[in-house]
Amino acid sequence: MSLSSLSSLSDHEEDFLHHHRRFPDRMDIFSKYDGEDFRIRYRISKHAVLQIRNILDIEPLTERNKPINGLTQLLFFLRFIATGTSQAVLDDLIGIHKSTVCRIIQRVSRKLAELSSAYIKMPNREELRDVAEGFHKIGGLPRVAGAVDCTHIKIISRGGILSEMFRCRKGFFSFNVQVVCDADVKIRDIVARWPGSVHDCTIFNNSHLCADFESGRYGNHYLLGDSGYFNKNFLLVPISQPQTSAEEAYNKCHIATRSAVERCFGIWKRRCPCLEKGITLNKTSTVLQVIVACAVLHNMCIDLDEVEPPCDIDITMDDIISIPDEPNQTAVSVRTALINSMFS
Repeated sequence: MSLSSLSSLSDHEEDFLHHHRRFPDRMDIFSKYDGEDFRIRYRISKHAVLQIRNILDIEPLTERNKPINGLTQLLFFLRFIATGTSQAVLDDLIGIHKSTVCRIIQRVSRKLAELSSAYIKMPNREELRDVAEGFHKIGGLPRVAGAVDCTHIKIISRGGILSEMFRCRKGFFSFNVQVVCDADVKIRDIVARWPGSVHDCTIFNNSHLCADFESGRYGNHYLLGDSGYFNKNFLLVPISQPQTSAEEAYNKCHIATRSAVERCFGIWKRRCPCLEKGITLNKTSTVLQVIVACAVLHNMCIDLDEVEPPCDIDITMDDIISIPDEPNQTAVSVRTALINSMFS
């Protein structure tokens, strides 16, 4: 996965917990809401919040000057990703300076993103069989290692002469984020660094994942992509103009199986609405850090058997732009062999 935005961040502990305005004793935002009210506001349950708090190393180093505890810091971050703006967090609080909230958001997102190697990873040889079995149960396709797609995360304009690089085909500024998921909508790989004007196919062709499949790391397993990708021997896409009943059956099966990644995006963005509404942070590295942190949080929630977040926001799926199949006879023969063996 690509985490180029993380290298510029300091590893030293922030000292803001001790130098900003004191946090009022009377405010206990964790106890303010219960049950569904809490879940709607923070997008996950209280049980999950406590479990994640125990995993993250965000407790203050000392008790001097009534520092903000780790649980409250986590709630600040969850409230931010539920809204996309720190202003909504400030509206909930009394006596907390905006700069303190921004530092907490940066700190918690960094701690979550640093866990990406543990929570976001492609299946190893033993796990690959289970992942393929999960996809096989959906539509019957064998040896599927993941479903790949890109989604645009709205941002504010970067400014300067390079700002138009971030304007996507829909007219807003964004990062184009590539995700691979399994049949259980768990994120297995993420590339978060490309501006919104870059095509999905370019992102995949320049990813470490493409190189891994080209080198044979995943054997005869393959990924499923939409018609925005070139067909390869390890990346199968639908047939643009099916001519036979077997090709139509393949397309139907392919679409049903690949829909896992669309469902993943829907759940991910409902759990972290800032990904749909837009992230109103100025620093590019922090925006990318928040995106990766949201992916880690999504996988944590799956591991904790969290229920899916409510469908209270509209999720807009990106349009598919069709491009012709790459003139690669080997790639075509792999797809043709699969169609002939399964659907003829």
